[in-house]
Amino acid sequence: MVSATWDPAAPGVLRLPSGRLVRGRALLRPVPAGPEPGFGLYLLGREPPAVGWEARWLRWPDFGLPSDPATAQDALREAWTRAGAERVEIACAGGHGRTGTALACLAVLDGVPSCAAVRYVRAHCAARAVETPGQRRFVARFPAGQ
Repeated sequence: MVSATWDPAAPGVLRLPSGRLVRGRALLRPVPAGPEPGFGLYLLGREPPAVGWEARWLRWPDFGLPSDPATAQDALREAWTRAGAERVEIACAGGHGRTGTALACLAVLDGVPSCAAVRYVRAHCAARAVETPGQRRFVARFPAGQ
């Protein structure tokens, strides 16, 4: 049961099939009004500035893939698990490529077939999610299961 969650109608919020809600956003934009995340996963080539909530940085260059795929899998599984009980946000600079890729991987963890996860995120959250062929392949190869 989710005790602290996002407004499902808020911009950038993705509802996964299990009912978990995760917010994707662009770090280049101001933090949206409303409640703060309980946990943030930030996907950038260099360490992000500190935030007032628990956060994890995943080294992930713009238009690229995570520098350490095993660490990425661990971080994405943590975000998916935590989204069951707290407000989780995932963000990169522009909020589309890396963020969309990560959200699609969470969809895979939530039971969406990997071949359909990019379409799922584009249909339910962000039409421009996942920007490169490499990012699409990363999602297609992301290991399913909880």
